[in-house]
Amino acid sequence: MLNIQEVYEQYFTVVYRYLLSLSHNTHIAEELTQETFFKALKKVDDFRGDCDLRVWLCQISKNTYYDYQKKNKKYVPESQEETEDIFTSDLLQNFSDKETAFQVHQVLHRLSEPYKEVFSLRTFGELSFREIGMIFGKSENWARVTYYRARVKIREELEYEDHM
Repeated sequence: MLNIQEVYEQYFTVVYRYLLSLSHNTHIAEELTQETFFKALKKVDDFRGDCDLRVWLCQISKNTYYDYQKKNKKYVPESQEETEDIFTSDLLQNFSDKETAFQVHQVLHRLSEPYKEVFSLRTFGELSFREIGMIFGKSENWARVTYYRARVKIREELEYEDHM
């Protein structure tokens, strides 16, 4: 039997970061993180242990986010200053100024699926390729290739914007 308090304390940051990478809004991410754990509490008896608990929670959070999007049918990104604390990934740490980091987030927002979600899961959710593959029902190698293709697309788009 899972202790939901321990699960909450251990995985809160992972779920929050993942939702923040999807929503780009700290308030939405906080709200949906709470809702994710509420749903997990209601479904804790359904967790069979077939996958990593973190993967299960990210799947719940992804569905919670999609439900939120359908319900609200609009998205208003918050200001750059409010999101500057999320730029902690390896890719974004290479950039020295907030403007460049913001450009990366803009490019990421325009990426098509599954590149956008795989990149977000890996970079912000800190999931392994194996876990990402499990979420999508694909192989670890598929997740790895998709992630690297997303990185290439982001770099190409940034280079293209720099030359304009």
